[in-house]
Amino acid sequence: MTGRIRSRLAATFLGVLLLSGCSSNDVATQYREGSGKNFIAGNGTITEVPMAERGQTVEFDGISDAGAQLSSTDFDGQPLVVNFWYAGCAPCRKEAPDLQTLSEQFEPDGVQFIGVNIRDQVATARAFAETYGVTYPSIIDADGGAALLAFSGVIAPNAVPTTLVLDAEHRVAARVLGRVTSPSILEALINTVLSETP
Repeated sequence: MTGRIRSRLAATFLGVLLLSGCSSNDVATQYREGSGKNFIAGNGTITEVPMAERGQTVEFDGISDAGAQLSSTDFDGQPLVVNFWYAGCAPCRKEAPDLQTLSEQFEPDGVQFIGVNIRDQVATARAFAETYGVTYPSIIDADGGAALLAFSGVIAPNAVPTTLVLDAEHRVAARVLGRVTSPSILEALINTVLSETP
């Protein structure tokens, strides 16, 4: 698949994602208000997927904000927490310190946090990481959208921010649609996945 076709597919998917996000009353109201927030916010809805009902393994990759090739397969056998964000998103800024704290808490357990920046270029993403003390890597997905597209047909991130918890086989086990307002909720979702890991 050429880069141009991949970019068009990603743009189409992002458009569908944003429109589907508008189907909730909160988001539709936000749009009608014309608040100029410049993001589609979720309402913190949590979706958990029982082990027997989880779909396929999701593989994604891209260039990180440190300029290195980063792939989900680099962390085979490890649970992942994947956060979709961008710097201009106010809820993303609010949840960043909590995500960083949780990433440090679960690092000894082998849980890897990965950000997916859907809009910014490297300099902006790095400035955000430095401002909020975020040390886990983020894939810069603005140009191609390949990481975002990898979740199409699984449990897509229908808002920004969205946080996905992947089990050790990299199947989506849980989704927080919108800002992680309570770190204890995400902590519980991660612990559930860890309890399944042999």
